[in-house]
This record gives sequence, C-alpha cells and structure tokens, in this order.
Amino acid sequence: MYQPMHFKHDAHPDLIDLMRKYALATVILTAPNGELEVNHLPLEYDAESGELGILRGHIAKANPMFELLNQSAQGYVIFHADDAYISPSWYEGKQEHHRVVPTWNYRVVHVKGTIRKVDHEKYLRGVLARLTRQHEASQPVPWKMGDAPHDFIAEQLEKIVAIEIDIQSMIGKFKVSQNRSAVDAMNVAKALERSNAEMAESIKKFYPMK
Repeated sequence: MYQPMHFKHDAHPDLIDLMRKYALATVILTAPNGELEVNHLPLEYDAESGELGILRGHIAKANPMFELLNQSAQGYVIFHADDAYISPSWYEGKQEHHRVVPTWNYRVVHVKGTIRKVDHEKYLRGVLARLTRQHEASQPVPWKMGDAPHDFIAEQLEKIVAIEIDIQSMIGKFKVSQNRSAVDAMNVAKALERSNAEMAESIKKFYPMK
C-alpha cells in the first residue's frame, strides 16, 4: 500500500477499533496457479491470542477458498472504514489561486497473516455465536442461534467451516486531510457535517491539530 508518512497511522488501539467497528473484511489469497481468490467476510478480532492478535470467521465449504486452505496459506486482509469525496471548492486556495484539485479521504487497515481453516464444530459455534451477539446487539430483540430449530442449525453448520488468521503485520492509513492546512482540514470537516458526518468526525479526531 502506498503510504505517505502524513497518512500513516500505527496506533494499534485505533486500528483495532476500526477492525471491530467495520468487521466486513476483504480477504485475499493467491491460488497455486497464481490467480487471486478474493472474498468478503465478517471477522472478529481477538487481542488475547497471538502476538498481534487473531482474526476469526467462517466460509462456505463450497467456496474455492476451502480447498486452498487444506494447508495454511499467507493472506492479505483489508478493513475499510469511512470515506468521502473531497471537493477543491472547500479549500481556501480555491478563491485565491485555484491551484487545487479533488481528492478522496478514507481510513483503512491492512493485515498480513497466516490463514487456516479449523474444522471443529464447537470452535465454529463459538465464532458464530460471538459474531451474532456483536452484530445483533443494536436490535430491539437480538436474534440468537437458539431461536432457530436445532436440526436447521445443524444442517447449516455442515455447509461451513471456521477460519482463523494469525496476524503477522498490521498497518493503517488514515487519509483525513493531513496534507492540507488546518484551515482547509476544518473547512472540509464542516462541509461534510451534513453529507458524511462520520468522515467529518474522523478529520476532527485524527487531523494533527497543534
């Protein structure tokens, strides 16, 4: 990933917070024939396992990734958070000299690690229960696996397998107008308050105000 120093973000608590909040990750493996296998999977982050933590999720046994994981494989995982188009009209220079161009703000975390499948039903049930509990928490009446018939759940479990990713490296890129002046950054944040409040808050939070 292209990583200018002013966009580099290596504060692990912020990276972990992003991975937990934006759980749907892009998981990339290279097949033996050199082609890429790309999937989009909800993952949970466990800080207590491994040096940098472990990601856990599940895949369908019908997924080509299932066969690729007959042995552990190296994988690349991308978590994508808030993003926003940035108009040059929001910069003070637009009125002075017009030497400004559009750009895009975004926040991402890239993870490299060893991926393997875990063919163990109790382990799989634990992964599913935790993911469900996390993402159902905002529902008025959270759904849980026990709400569905036992035989139906057993049938569904036969079709999937758990995976885990032992994290070997973790880097963040938080592009939130740090290459602009403080005035420009705050003008961008103000312009986004109605259309993209999340990015507006990210600029206010992560722009290096002095």
